[in-house]
Amino acid sequence: MEFNFSDAEYRKTYRHTTSHVLAQAVKRLYPEAKLAIGPAIEDGFYYDIDIEKPFTPEDLEALEAEMRKICKEKIKLERFELPREEAIAFMQEREEPYKVELIQDLPEDAVISFYKQGDFTDLCAGPHLDSTGRIKGNAIKLTTVNGAYWRGDSSRKMLQRIYGTCFPSKAELDAYLARIEEAKKRDHRKLGRELGLFAFRDEAPGFPFYLPKGMVLKNTLIDYWRQVHKKWDYLEISTPQIMKRTLWETSGHWDHYKDNMYTTVIDEEDFAIKPMNCPGSILVYDLEPHSYRDLPLRYGELGLVHRHELSGALHGMFRVRCFTQDDAHILLAKDQIKDEVIRIAQLFDEVYTLFGLPYTIELSTMPEDHIGSVEDWDIATAALADAITSIGKTYEINPGDGAFYGPKLDFHIEDSLGRTWQCGTIQLDYQLPGRFDLEYVGADGEKHCPVMIHRVVFGSIERFIGVITEHFAGAFPTWLSPVQVKILPITDRTMDYAKAVAEKLEAAGVRTEVDTRNEKLGFKIREAQMEKVPYKLVVGDKEAESGTVAVRTRDADKGDMPLDEFMAKLQEEIATKSKTSLF
Repeated sequence: MEFNFSDAEYRKTYRHTTSHVLAQAVKRLYPEAKLAIGPAIEDGFYYDIDIEKPFTPEDLEALEAEMRKICKEKIKLERFELPREEAIAFMQEREEPYKVELIQDLPEDAVISFYKQGDFTDLCAGPHLDSTGRIKGNAIKLTTVNGAYWRGDSSRKMLQRIYGTCFPSKAELDAYLARIEEAKKRDHRKLGRELGLFAFRDEAPGFPFYLPKGMVLKNTLIDYWRQVHKKWDYLEISTPQIMKRTLWETSGHWDHYKDNMYTTVIDEEDFAIKPMNCPGSILVYDLEPHSYRDLPLRYGELGLVHRHELSGALHGMFRVRCFTQDDAHILLAKDQIKDEVIRIAQLFDEVYTLFGLPYTIELSTMPEDHIGSVEDWDIATAALADAITSIGKTYEINPGDGAFYGPKLDFHIEDSLGRTWQCGTIQLDYQLPGRFDLEYVGADGEKHCPVMIHRVVFGSIERFIGVITEHFAGAFPTWLSPVQVKILPITDRTMDYAKAVAEKLEAAGVRTEVDTRNEKLGFKIREAQMEKVPYKLVVGDKEAESGTVAVRTRDADKGDMPLDEFMAKLQEEIATKSKTSLF
């Protein structure tokens, strides 16, 4: 094995071995503990442990110290196999009931392997490093302890899950921990409350409440979405949220997605609240006949959809049960696919560049649970690959992760902390138009079935708001900020001038607030900074007499300037949607 931490397989092996070092440390310090499972995960590892005593931060420090000792001991890891009954007896002898259960659940002919490291042996398929000495003990950090039901079953015992991370150097560990601390400060759930954007209530788990400033942010994003889609020749539609079961049976969602759908009965018929917008667009297309001259026909829809996500999967705005999907469904002929995918990719590039979000692309191929012929899937997959490479973009293959009706291109954007988020997607669908008997008259006078492209650029308004809240740490560009200017009068004498300035700004379309409270100026400035308002205008007697304003950005005091000069620069910044201040 090549010892290169940048290699994904080696990194997984390194962290999996470190989880075994943690288990060995636990057994040394707490011999009565029972071990469950300990996999490598993204950015680290965990181990589930059954022990009566709750682990404390001090316990984690002691375990880290023991792990460092184990690494210094350079213990060799040795793999061996046992027949099924011997393996069960081996773990029973060591009083490890969770390991016994795991072995019993393996197929009769399974190879049952173990890894021995000194006085410690664990059930494991591997692979592992050849020695604990490969692991840098000073670059291990145990981060948290959470409860976790055995095998994810709430009827089973609650275990303690110790999370940790590790790197090949302390410098890399320190850099990672610094990013984690910064991510905590940027947590969109925390900032959403502090900035008055959105909230969640126990009365509606997974359903976000938009607060007044959050509605401004959402509507500004929607206004921009409409502007971009008008430019790229999309027609906006709106389709019903509740439609009959028969529709969802025809689309295939009833068979393939029913567990995630909310259903109801109306007039003794089954209905479903839509989890996707595509069937609605199909019904719109089917309202009138079409010819090849109409195609591509691009329907855009800001559709409110509902999906029954498991409660454990809910996570702020990133995973909700109700969201606005910035959808588009394009009906087109097969020979138009390449050009249309190129246009969509160019639209995506325009949007992500505006927000300063670089991206990578994945091509997801046919899953086992699919509809349609393998031949159609091969044609569709090749069409997506050809289109994206023809404009100089590269992609990685994500095998078996396509939608059940077709392959897709997923766009993974990267935020200011280097984290990636899957937002945009282009899904090529040969199946649904045929299932609904859609057709158009071709240049040959014959009837043909169109192809459908499903695509989103934000992914959902909610998720994108969560992503950009963390990307900008709540300090949105001026064009996107719920409050763009806050006017801070120094005394009551200048209140009238402050309100006159606000009226002039608001008349020019600038979102403005006046802080009318009887507080000291320093306090008002600090609060406006905490609210992450892009511009603070301090007005006192001098400014009122001269018709000026004292301008403060988020970063600096820019001094006095004529109000008209400030407004001209501000309007240019908003109109151009600049990511940075023009002052």
